[in-house]
Amino acid sequence: MNIGDRVRLMSGREEGIVTRILDQNLVEVTIDDFPVPVLRSELVLVAAEEFKAFGGSELAPSQVAAPRPIKPGKPGKAAPAAPTTTTTPSGSTSTPAKAAPAPPAPKGLYLALVQQTSELLVAHLINNTDADVLFTFGEERGGQYRALAADKLAPKAVSQPLGHRHLKDFDQWATAVVQLLPSQLDTATLYDTLLKRVSFKASSFYSSRREAPVIKREAYLFQLDEKPAAPIPVPLTDEAPKPAPAVDPVKLRDQLADKLRGDAKTVVPAPKPEPAKAIVPPPHEVDLHLEALKPEGGTEGLSNTAVLELQTAAFEDALSRALATNMHEIVFIHGVGNGTLRKELHKRLSRNRDIKFFEEARKEKFGYGATLVRLK
Repeated sequence: MNIGDRVRLMSGREEGIVTRILDQNLVEVTIDDFPVPVLRSELVLVAAEEFKAFGGSELAPSQVAAPRPIKPGKPGKAAPAAPTTTTTPSGSTSTPAKAAPAPPAPKGLYLALVQQTSELLVAHLINNTDADVLFTFGEERGGQYRALAADKLAPKAVSQPLGHRHLKDFDQWATAVVQLLPSQLDTATLYDTLLKRVSFKASSFYSSRREAPVIKREAYLFQLDEKPAAPIPVPLTDEAPKPAPAVDPVKLRDQLADKLRGDAKTVVPAPKPEPAKAIVPPPHEVDLHLEALKPEGGTEGLSNTAVLELQTAAFEDALSRALATNMHEIVFIHGVGNGTLRKELHKRLSRNRDIKFFEEARKEKFGYGATLVRLK
């Protein structure tokens, strides 16, 4: 049993989609947009043939999408658009016409994220071209790449599900990496290999929703060949190349001599490279309080966000210099306050692979307002 499988409860007639694997015996099933923990032993898989026979989608159950409007910037929250009215000069009101639907997607290769439930998306590659396409699909996180699938797509075809993503985990999504090699027999076109990385950002993700080609249903759509490489021309004639013109050795020697004399008059000495500045190690204890970072003042009127950015920038600078100068440990004094700065520092430290561990510093000296960081 995998994420995305359509299942039925053995004790009833309810059906749903597996959206999470909780442990060896327990899974999360979303039924009518409500996630419910269910024992595996209480579930049975719904076959694709059964699902289609009783009025389901032409796609496999793992590809079924629930087309629901999504409010930009808030993953997973349905927000139907309210109709707006305008007042005419005569004082009457009128409702504007509905916006025209987005134009159909042009020919090309696409990564489509299709909604399976209100929270779960399934990834597919769509080949909306006339050529066969060999592809490799993987993910990249923290500089580490992992291949997930490789196959061949026929023209006007869609791949099997390549993975699932939860909208509630949008900030933690890995970068999708797709390698593509189109090919077409009996043509004079030689294609280049395409490599595309798709990083998902909320500012552009929610505006990418439109009808996907081939599957003819709404999806978050990303074109992978927006700027295809120009085909390499292949000569189709057997004409012999024209002979190169004869070179006069005397004229060539005079031209080279004139060139050297002209270059000698305009030679400019290359500037001496500046010596690299030595990296100064930070102090063993770094105070991140605002009055310590800006002792000269001038911080009146700064917002809480601006203060946090100033403190995290000082933290990153001190940490990078400590790592570059092979320090064994460093203490960051962040104070107690409301805990915002402490949580931000701990979040960044937990993602840094050069950190051995971090813990509360000596309570008898700092109380609960400092963090000791041990470096590798």
